[in-house]
Amino acid sequence: MGRYLGDLKPGERACVEHIEGGGALRRRMMDMGIVPGVELEVIRCAPWGGPLQIRLKGYYLAMRRGECAKIFVKETHQGSIEHPLASR
Repeated sequence: MGRYLGDLKPGERACVEHIEGGGALRRRMMDMGIVPGVELEVIRCAPWGGPLQIRLKGYYLAMRRGECAKIFVKETHQGSIEHPLASR
């Protein structure tokens, strides 16, 4: 089942299917590592429509909701990605 990155809740994981639109925003997302096939996890959602914190390829990234609304993802299995610094 596909949906947009902004629709995911904290702890949910997904794989990027495609990025809608084009131009500078699409290039910027791809430069940050958000490319089709990459797996990511939503860590936190700021209240009142604030940014989402996501983890992909071993680093954290904060993204605006408008940017997340352009990233179509396919949900993967639930659970968080183990990270050695998460327990600190």
